[in-house]
Amino acid sequence: MLRIAICDDEIEARDALRIQLEKLMIEDAEEIIYEFSSGTGAASWLAKHPGEIDLLFLDMEMKGLNGMETAEKIRTFDTQLIIVFVTGYSDYVFDGYRVEALDYLMKPVSEEKLRTLLGRVRAKTAQEESQTFTMKTIDGTWRFRLVDILCFYSDKRKVTLVTEKGQYAFYARLDEIERQLSPAFVRIHQRYLINPAHVDYLGSESVTIHGQEFPCSRRYRESALHKIARFMIGGGPA
Repeated sequence: MLRIAICDDEIEARDALRIQLEKLMIEDAEEIIYEFSSGTGAASWLAKHPGEIDLLFLDMEMKGLNGMETAEKIRTFDTQLIIVFVTGYSDYVFDGYRVEALDYLMKPVSEEKLRTLLGRVRAKTAQEESQTFTMKTIDGTWRFRLVDILCFYSDKRKVTLVTEKGQYAFYARLDEIERQLSPAFVRIHQRYLINPAHVDYLGSESVTIHGQEFPCSRRYRESALHKIARFMIGGGPA
């Protein structure tokens, strides 16, 4: 699923781009999730919904925060979002390197250039798919890079995904997540599945991740400690 957002302070421009996109999107696999009328609104929403949008079309000439200022703000908390600037002026083309924008589209957006751009985005997201974890909640679909996930822990029917930036709860079985992410993640307890790349200290009965200690139960201890130790000395997943 490719999830797209449009940010432009002119409703006519948002409508025009949405219509162009709808002609080219793959049905049931790509969707325009949100439209924003200001850079401030887009940056604020994206900060609270990490991983929910894959591609942002961002108008350069907006009142308040312009496109570049909005992109710079977004990059303070999200380095993975694909940003494409939409502009009526060619003067800004080289500025995008500062915020690692994928490309620029000149207004009015041509169908052929938009088709080519979507092809590049599809190839990029497909390549990265194996290195991400996707979860669904009542608020939407969230996507996280595996390298950013510290651990998962379960409480009855709920699982919580933990990153440095926050915790995100959803309904799932930890056994199913373990099958999906093994051997990159290691089960250390009935309730805990951890990312060995973030282990700071390996003890005989626990592991420490970013200052927090997690118990390693007898059932999983021998296998888990072996896998984590192998990872810590540079052997990678066992």
